[in-house]
Amino acid sequence: MRKIAILVAAVLAFTACRKEAGTASAPAEDTAAKKMLQGIWLNDDDEGAAFRAKGDTIYYPDTTSMPVYFKVVDDTLVLRGAKEVKYHILKQTSHLFVFENQSGDQIHLFKSTDPSDMSYFGNHRTVALNQRQLIKRDSVVAAGSNRYHYYVQVNPTTYKVVKTAYNDDGVAVDNIYYDNIVHLSVYDGASCLFSSDFRKRDFAGLVPQQYLSQSVLSDIVYYQATAAGLEFVASLAIPDSASSFQIKITIAANGKKKMQVFG
Repeated sequence: MRKIAILVAAVLAFTACRKEAGTASAPAEDTAAKKMLQGIWLNDDDEGAAFRAKGDTIYYPDTTSMPVYFKVVDDTLVLRGAKEVKYHILKQTSHLFVFENQSGDQIHLFKSTDPSDMSYFGNHRTVALNQRQLIKRDSVVAAGSNRYHYYVQVNPTTYKVVKTAYNDDGVAVDNIYYDNIVHLSVYDGASCLFSSDFRKRDFAGLVPQQYLSQSVLSDIVYYQATAAGLEFVASLAIPDSASSFQIKITIAANGKKKMQVFG
C-alpha cells in the first residue's frame, strides 16, 4: 500500500508540473508606468498637445480621432482600437516620455503643468469627418426609341466606418466616418422597371473585404445608355484618400440588374 501511495503521489506531482509548464502566464500590466502616464503630454519640438491619458484611455486633441484603450506591458505601450498596435518605450519618467513610432522615429513628449492645456481636448466628443448630406438627382435619358426616367438618392446613415490613419507623431489613430444607403429607381414611362436600396455589403462579392471594411458607399451616378440597358457606376471610396473602387450597375429593359467591376 505504501508503494502504491508513493507512486500515486509521484504521478500527481508530475502531472502538476506538466500543467504548470504548459500554462504560460501573460505578462502583467505595469500599473506604475500607467500611473506615471496619466495627464496631458506635449510634443517636445512645438509644445503642441500629443494626447491625454486618463484612467485606461488615451484621448487625442484631434476631435476626429476616437479615444483608445491603452496599457503598458514591460517596455511597450499597447493601444487597442480597431486593431492592436504596440510602441517601444525608450524612456519614461514622471515628466518625460520617449517612444518609437511606426516609422522608427523617436517621439519625445513632456508632461504639461499648465491647466489651460485642457482646452485642447474639449468635451472629448468625437466628430465624424464627412458631412452626412442628403443628395437627390433625377434625369430623363433616351435609349433607342425608349425614354427612361431615373432617380438617385444618397441617404446618410448612422452606420460607422472606422479607418485607421496616422497622426503627426506617427501614431495609429481611428477616425470615424458614416456610411450611406443609395436608392436607385428606373422608370419606363409610368412603369417602374427597377427600384432598390444599395448598401455597401451588396458589393461584397466584387470588392475585397479588407477594402470594403474601411470604405463608404459614396454615390451611384448615371454613366450611359446602351443596347444592354442603363448603366450606372457605384463608387466605394476610402475616406480622405484617392483610393476608390467602382462597380458598374446595368439595369436592363426588363428590369434585371447586373453588376461588375468597372474599368
